[in-house]
This record gives sequence, C-alpha cells and structure tokens, in this order.
Amino acid sequence: MSLDPAIASRLKRNDAGLFSAVAQERATGDVLMVAWMDDEALARTLETRRGTYYSRSRQQYWVKGETSGHTQYVHEVRLDCDGDSVLLVVDQEGAACHTGTHTCFDADVLLPAE
Repeated sequence: MSLDPAIASRLKRNDAGLFSAVAQERATGDVLMVAWMDDEALARTLETRRGTYYSRSRQQYWVKGETSGHTQYVHEVRLDCDGDSVLLVVDQEGAACHTGTHTCFDADVLLPAE
C-alpha cells in the first residue's frame, strides 16, 4: 500500500519520517487523541477508513480498536496548512484513550475555561 504521490508531496515529516495525527469525534467535536503516522499509516487509513497509526515505542503499525474493540471509523482526513499534521474526523466506538476514558484530554486541566 502506498500513499498517493500528490498527498505525499504535501507532507512534512520529522527526522523519523513521522507526522502527528489528531483524532476528533465527528458527533461532538471532542479531540479524542493524538498519535503518530507515517506515509504507510496514512495510506492504510485512507484505504480502510480505520484509524491506523505508527507506534514509536513498538516500531509497528496499529489499528485503533484492533485489540480493545474501541474502533475509529474515519469519515474525513484533513491536512493542516503546514503539512505536518493531519486531522481525522471519526466515529469513536468505546473509549479513545488507552486509560479507558472517552478522550485522552479528560485529565489535567492546565487553564480552565473562562
């Protein structure tokens, strides 16, 4: 599986060939999680519509929900203006965070809303 060259040419990657991916829930607008992707992970996501990421610690690809059952169906993928991040608009089934919470951003609030 390879990424369309027109898309690949617009991406800016870090030294490891990775870029950030933000998953946002379609129904609520909640930011669910941030993970890493490379060209292969993005190509897999575009082809399958399942959130597919690259684990830096395990050095392997992982599909969200493959082991937990907490899947992401990808409705839309957007490239940011700098080309160094993508936004995945998803339907999240179950918890998005590995801690079991709906979003990885449920934890510490550093600056509360006014």
